[in-house]
Amino acid sequence: MIEKMKQVCVVSSVSGKEKMLEGLRELGLLHLAEKKAPKRVTVERFQNLSKTAQALLDYAPNKKEMKKKGKKQEPMPVLDNESFEKMYEEASSALERKASLAQEINAANAEIERVRVWGDFEPGEVKALKAEGIDFHFYRLGKNEADRVMADPELRVIKLADIDKMTAVASIGKLPPEIPAAEFSIPEKSITQLQKDIDNYRADIAECEQILRKAALYDASFQAQMLRAQNAENYSAAGETAESDENFVWIRGYMPEADLETFRTAAAANGWAWAAEDVDEDDQQVPTKVRYNKVSGLIKPVFDILGILPGYRESDISLWFFLFFTLFFAMIIGDGGYGVLILLGTIGLAAKMKKFNNIIFLLLVLSIATIIWGAITGTWFGLESAMNVPFLKAMVIPSFANYPEYFGVTALAQQSTIMKFSFSIGAIQMAIGSLIAVKKKIPEKNLSWVADIGWLIAIVAMYLLSLNLVIGESISLVPVFILIGAAFLLVVLFGGMSPEKTFGQGLKSGVADAFTVFLNTISCFGNVMSYIRLFAVGMAGLAISQSFNGIAAGFSGPLIVLGVIVVIIGHTLNIVMCFLSVVVHGVRLNVLEFSGQAGLEWTGIEYEPFKENKKIVK
Repeated sequence: MIEKMKQVCVVSSVSGKEKMLEGLRELGLLHLAEKKAPKRVTVERFQNLSKTAQALLDYAPNKKEMKKKGKKQEPMPVLDNESFEKMYEEASSALERKASLAQEINAANAEIERVRVWGDFEPGEVKALKAEGIDFHFYRLGKNEADRVMADPELRVIKLADIDKMTAVASIGKLPPEIPAAEFSIPEKSITQLQKDIDNYRADIAECEQILRKAALYDASFQAQMLRAQNAENYSAAGETAESDENFVWIRGYMPEADLETFRTAAAANGWAWAAEDVDEDDQQVPTKVRYNKVSGLIKPVFDILGILPGYRESDISLWFFLFFTLFFAMIIGDGGYGVLILLGTIGLAAKMKKFNNIIFLLLVLSIATIIWGAITGTWFGLESAMNVPFLKAMVIPSFANYPEYFGVTALAQQSTIMKFSFSIGAIQMAIGSLIAVKKKIPEKNLSWVADIGWLIAIVAMYLLSLNLVIGESISLVPVFILIGAAFLLVVLFGGMSPEKTFGQGLKSGVADAFTVFLNTISCFGNVMSYIRLFAVGMAGLAISQSFNGIAAGFSGPLIVLGVIVVIIGHTLNIVMCFLSVVVHGVRLNVLEFSGQAGLEWTGIEYEPFKENKKIVK
């Protein structure tokens, strides 16, 4: 359920601001309203620490290599603040110096490449001649231009060796601008000196890397300082958010109503003045805190991965989401053998982590559901021969069997059953969504709940229409179209109702949206039909596994090893594709079709109380 929030204002004297903020942070219940930006210095501190820690990962010991050599890196102690700052400053300076040296090396290499064709000479000698009044300039010219220059008695030119199929010349004084010649600028250093500089730079880089490798051992110290910096950043943001006048300072926020008594006790102990009231109906900044039970909490990892959260005034559908997601997962994966692999992988993961969390429990439930679906459809790694095993055959529901000929059922009848089952799931889920919307609106005295009843009727009618058009069931269409017409009228007449409108205003608003309702009614049919993807994707996965099994069966004798490789690679790819299908199709049916029917837009703002974090928040 979504916990009810209260809007709370806490007041203290100006002199007690720091104490108030520290007390609120220790309490960890107040979600700050309109949180302002922290001071820049606190932001930069965390960013710089994070950037340095990330860069040092390149210099951390390779644990795999050390394990191969039988070595073990002992964890370094967490440094105190003074020691850390000294090490941090050295590491930061080493990173900056290494970057600067790398630029110097690149520049020196580029200069060597530019000068190389002219040979290794000492630029100082040329400069010495210039100092004595001999103004040497060096050029590259085409053969014809060079001949013309050499024949000109007014030009003092010395021909040098050819460079890149061009004639090089040395001229006392500049050549006239009308002569197409590329002048060579004299470098500051010779190639030999530039190479010596590069060697020195590399030696300096090696010293920097030695410092960085040592600093990389203190990752735990960096994590501790980053956490401290992030908490300082949050504290600064709270301080900037607090408002004040000459005598008082106050801060506003939101708090779960269930925690109000705990806050009242803390306020009395700290001497805070405070006030709490219900949140305004038009307040769009109220955070959402969902209280999960042991079952619905299993779906939280999926919500976290997708980054979705219901709005404060929306319904909590986490339990329904979990139940339908589990069924969709099982139908899309579709293979009991894959379910066994997922189960074994989950057990292995739990053994490695040495703990059970929601992710482990969710994977256990999903894998068991997949095994059950595979058992009732008779699907085990796409092997038809599995039906020759009495135990596996006994668990199959004949009308659901993917190998129906073993049960005297035609393939057409089996496909029709699975499609009807898919449509039925869709109709049930969308109907539940409509009922959730009705349940939410009736206490709010929102007459638009009648329109949701209309959508419920439309869903039933569209379900019957789907059975008739797709499966060919004998259903009289006259009552179906009567239901669709009645549903359309209910949605048009009551869809615009809301508590802040009069009946007449709501009626006018609904009628004005009649064309949109017409399009949405057609869309409702598409939503019901979209659940056929559960059948289609499941069948596609089965077909792929059968194809790889067929390819592997073609290998015999010494080539059987190749057949095994084909089976392993083929089924691995199929499992990956099935997981992607769960994300694309299984999640979509819950997040769009079902959630849309329940009136959810997933606009929630996560409840993040002002507190001292125990770990870095990404």
